[in-house]
Amino acid sequence: MSREAELAALVAQIRDCRICSETPEGPPLPHPPRPVLRVSSTARLLIAGQAPGVRVHRSGLPFDDPSGERLRGWMGIGRAEFYDSTRVAVAAMGFCFPGHDAKGGDLPPRRECRARWHKSLFDLMPQIEIILAIGRAAQDYHFARLGRPLPKGASLAEIVRASAEASGRKPRLLALPHPSWRNNAWLKRNPWFDDEIVPLARRLVAEALPPRDAPPPP
Repeated sequence: MSREAELAALVAQIRDCRICSETPEGPPLPHPPRPVLRVSSTARLLIAGQAPGVRVHRSGLPFDDPSGERLRGWMGIGRAEFYDSTRVAVAAMGFCFPGHDAKGGDLPPRRECRARWHKSLFDLMPQIEIILAIGRAAQDYHFARLGRPLPKGASLAEIVRASAEASGRKPRLLALPHPSWRNNAWLKRNPWFDDEIVPLARRLVAEALPPRDAPPPP
């Protein structure tokens, strides 16, 4: 079986997953599962987020919300390119919307996804060259997976800056804050993010998404 076929079979299994409802670790998912991901054997750019929100749970499209609009602005691309799964893979730490906490915020990503699916999924995508890791759960996982574990006490600002300084190491890995409005205060306190990190993110994205008529990189 080709890697492409193996990946397609794995994605079909993920989309049929009911672990969080039928054999959960802790309280079951408070709604029917709807795993959301978009991957391929050709995408060179991976958007690694936390978990779908309620709007994404309804639409089935990752980052189909105001957070997605901000993220695409940081990346310098539009919806058509973002949702071209042959060029951009999107796979969060939790594939299903985890529900809300008592204060109305989103719960953390379910642990079952990482334990059951993630190693197999990323083993089947060795072509990924650039990863935008959004949120601490995704950052902890992908930095550790690539042999670059994060210090436990590191702040978001420290992680973002350190990842930018080491972004030449392959595969390229850049940490970003979640583009949610909940991080507006952090973004206001850290104007260097717009000045330094957003241009870097756009350069990395452009590297991963050359014009379709451009020759392949050497």
